Amino acid sequence: MIRFALRRALGPLFFGLGSLALLPACSSSSADQQTAQLPYIGEREVVPSPTGGPADTVYATIPTFHLTDQAGQPVTNATFEDKVYITDFFFATCPSICPKMQSELLRVYEKYKDNPRVVFLSHTIDPAHDSIPVLRDYAERLGVTDASRWHFATAPHDTVFALARAYMTGAQVDKEAPGGFAHTGAFALVDPNRHVRGIYDGLNKDEVDRLIKEIPVLLQEVSATPATATAKQP
Repeated sequence: MIRFALRRALGPLFFGLGSLALLPACSSSSADQQTAQLPYIGEREVVPSPTGGPADTVYATIPTFHLTDQAGQPVTNATFEDKVYITDFFFATCPSICPKMQSELLRVYEKYKDNPRVVFLSHTIDPAHDSIPVLRDYAERLGVTDASRWHFATAPHDTVFALARAYMTGAQVDKEAPGGFAHTGAFALVDPNRHVRGIYDGLNKDEVDRLIKEIPVLLQEVSATPATATAKQP
């Protein structure tokens, strides 16, 4: 019955981001493909140079986290060092948007599952039910047998809900929502420096197609310039 339970709160941000285009630095089409960059999404701060030189733009980063995945292994920021990753929020008994979301994210996984530089992270928002065995069964039913490529992770509610805000999506306990939780269907694309570089409607095939097309753009960018932005710690 709900497409996005938190649409009203996050709608102006989430749906506005869907129209962001790549930002080419050159005019020719071949050069555009080589130099295109995805936008940095989220809070930023312009910091004047103490020496009078060009100012630095400081971008917000995903905070430090400690999760546990379906293999019982720790998942931290270091897990994604030198990689790009795609993240979402779900729960195993979700009767509404989760099956559609995971079906769409599975399309992305199938496209990039053989690329070790692309990793997936799904956070359960129902840690009381979604134990490690439940998460392992859920992953296996999706056909995901390698936890190092797609982590289905658990953590206490306060950790998960704080991360949802950092990824510019939403999740909360809601006894009136189907399954007892409300959350959006957003996917976030994150670079190796912990910056969010894209947000996509995980219930919209065209948006997910855009994610599939933009992952190589980010991979090319971070290969050319591994440290492209100053981090702003939350």
